[in-house]
Amino acid sequence: MPRKFTNAEIADIMRLMAVCYEMEGVAFKPAAYERAADAIAALGEDATLMLKQGGTKELMEIDGVGPAIADHIKSLSEKGDFKEYRSCRSRMPEDALELISIPDLGPKKVKTLYDRLKIETVKDLERAARTGKVSSLPGFGKKSEEKILKGIAMLKQAGERRILADILPLTRELERKLEAAPGVKRAVTAGSVRRRQETVGDLDLVVTASQPKKAMDAFAGFDEVREILERGDRNLTALLKNGMTCDLLIVPDEVFGAALQHFTGSKDHNVVVRKMAGDKGLKLNEYGLWRGARRLAAGTEENVYRALGLPYIEPELRTASGEIEAALADRLPDLINYGSVRGDLQVQTDWTDGSSSIEDMARAAMKRGLEYIAVTDHTKTLFMAGGLDEKKLAKQAKEIDGLNAKLVQEGAKFTLLKGAEVNIMKDGKLDISDAALAKLDFVGAAIHSSFRLSRVQQTERMIRAMKNPHVDAIFHPTGRIIHRRDPYDIDIEKILKAAKTTGTALEIDAYPSRSDLRDAHVRLAVKHGVKLVIDTDAHHPDHLDYLDYGVAIARRGWAKKRDVVNTKDAAALQSWLAVPKKDRR
Repeated sequence: MPRKFTNAEIADIMRLMAVCYEMEGVAFKPAAYERAADAIAALGEDATLMLKQGGTKELMEIDGVGPAIADHIKSLSEKGDFKEYRSCRSRMPEDALELISIPDLGPKKVKTLYDRLKIETVKDLERAARTGKVSSLPGFGKKSEEKILKGIAMLKQAGERRILADILPLTRELERKLEAAPGVKRAVTAGSVRRRQETVGDLDLVVTASQPKKAMDAFAGFDEVREILERGDRNLTALLKNGMTCDLLIVPDEVFGAALQHFTGSKDHNVVVRKMAGDKGLKLNEYGLWRGARRLAAGTEENVYRALGLPYIEPELRTASGEIEAALADRLPDLINYGSVRGDLQVQTDWTDGSSSIEDMARAAMKRGLEYIAVTDHTKTLFMAGGLDEKKLAKQAKEIDGLNAKLVQEGAKFTLLKGAEVNIMKDGKLDISDAALAKLDFVGAAIHSSFRLSRVQQTERMIRAMKNPHVDAIFHPTGRIIHRRDPYDIDIEKILKAAKTTGTALEIDAYPSRSDLRDAHVRLAVKHGVKLVIDTDAHHPDHLDYLDYGVAIARRGWAKKRDVVNTKDAAALQSWLAVPKKDRR
């Protein structure tokens, strides 16, 4: 019987199909498979369970999944593959997805490498690049070869840690299954997942159970588990099918808090906390806070911290970067809560490179409880995204006005804001006229090219854009893509000072591979009094679910609700935007 495919595995197969057809220059199919892959990867439900419950008709309810792709998923579930997939796999490199993830390589270049040098794997490519074979091919060259080698180094680093959003759904499923196992009361993922770090190396699960053996037996039988590497009476280490290791610890219910505090970390935070305990003549470990043989606290984390003379410290702050000192001085920030963001201010639609209409994105946002979105399609110099010029922006604005009127008639309490993601040119000018920008409700500006300018040039470029009175925010300010592209070289202190002076907000782009601003920059922004916006950079309705990943970054950066502009309701936000930038508070 074929094994069960996870949503992530199905999405990867659809991406391979897209790569296959893009390599061969087939029209339309690559985009169709890519849309399906994005939708399935972001799906909140198990696609194979949907198939089981409602057949291919149920799968076709997923945005981007038509009859053919639904049949492919059905065949995967029943037979383990499908004819079109087998055919594609025979015509492309073994590690095609890994190869195209390397900067400077796309499907066409990967096909050239495959056809000319028989490159199947990243190891093959590294060997060929180091021996100068890649630079000898048409369309490549020495600079390209150097970029490829640098990209391979980044890919190796990426293999060690996974992006949080790729792992969090897995941990929630493991917790759900564990809590359904015999005798299990609680199951919580600790470690870097609980601290909501942007990347995750391995998993730590803390469980309370009355029957440890049965709980571990149940875990060993989960579909997600490849093999058990070690096993004791109350703990085991497993290798998961995604290649990560997972430590499972089962503790008595009465020491759950101490165990959770210990395994949440970070290591540096725990070193400081244990030293505090030692200075008081106490001992702290995963089984409690002790004075000799007497246990003082263990049941909850709050009790453990309180017994040490500290208030509760949120997991996102536990980095030994001042949180202990702030706790002792009663200066811990009142962190922004998950679910606090009331609208998304960076949303792309099918007017440019998004997958869905403005109305579909609006209704998806309403379904998620949001009160507004800003439609921020790309502008004219971003040719590859079909960027909008002034005339198309005006035409889009009319459509938005019409949709707002329609929503009012329906009694919906939702607002569409007219916006744009304006391209910052090499000299810092914008690619849309001030007259056109003045008619928009919200303007984000972003760098999309010339990433290798000097630190001085790149900094001045961004500052010039911030000085434009119509630019409300800078989108993804450092330009990095985790494991794929380094941030461009900017003087972040100068950027923050200019943002404060000009009244320009800086974005926390919550799209998981961006996570930009990062937490350290957020903390500096808060220190400087710079306003922030948290957006998803959504190109698909399901991407709107990413907002809380941005909130996690804000929390790690010590941000409060008042630091984030789009925690305001629609009327308050519009009033704020109506004030000249330099006077905004």
